[in-house]
Amino acid sequence: MIATVLLVFGRGVVADGGDYRLTAESVARTRAAIGYVRAHAAEFRAAPDARVVFTGGWPHGPAGAPDPPAQHREGELMRALARDAGLDGYARLDAETRSRTTLQNLALTVQDGLLDAARFTPTHPLGLVSHPWHLPRIRLLARRALGLRGADLVDVPVTGPDPVPARRERAARVACRLGYLGLRTPEALLRRERGLARAALRVERLLGGR
Repeated sequence: MIATVLLVFGRGVVADGGDYRLTAESVARTRAAIGYVRAHAAEFRAAPDARVVFTGGWPHGPAGAPDPPAQHREGELMRALARDAGLDGYARLDAETRSRTTLQNLALTVQDGLLDAARFTPTHPLGLVSHPWHLPRIRLLARRALGLRGADLVDVPVTGPDPVPARRERAARVACRLGYLGLRTPEALLRRERGLARAALRVERLLGGR
């Protein structure tokens, strides 16, 4: 089934002097979305709600560094790249620009009114655009944050290298399963994430004091 609504997950912004640019991985994810839309141009043009949402704020900024100014956050830079490629001729292009984590990508996109999760079904799925190693964790979180699973979602994997240690990603998935157990709303998930982050910081400070 073809997804005519895509959610594109960012992979970083680099501060370069007074300028900001996407990492090569974020560019690759944007180009994967462009390629998918072009490959299914007829379906996108026929769909009344055809949309591509680019999500990401300032995920890899240095500690204490100010956020990039307007139009230079991750979602906005990806959207600008897609617009330069003419993607707005096939679909509406939106950007979520507050998130710093995969969970926030999903939850804040919903909170910002850019997705109506209830409308996605096996015959009208939501497309997830990211690297193959990332997609299983996105699916796990989409099940909790959006209530979507299985055929409600379509993977749009990026081709090309993006080396992430397999052990680290497996640990991240386990942490998601255990840390968010029993939670079913974006608001509850975000509260739990903040609590886990505070706990991790306390542990780090304790270990650093040894």
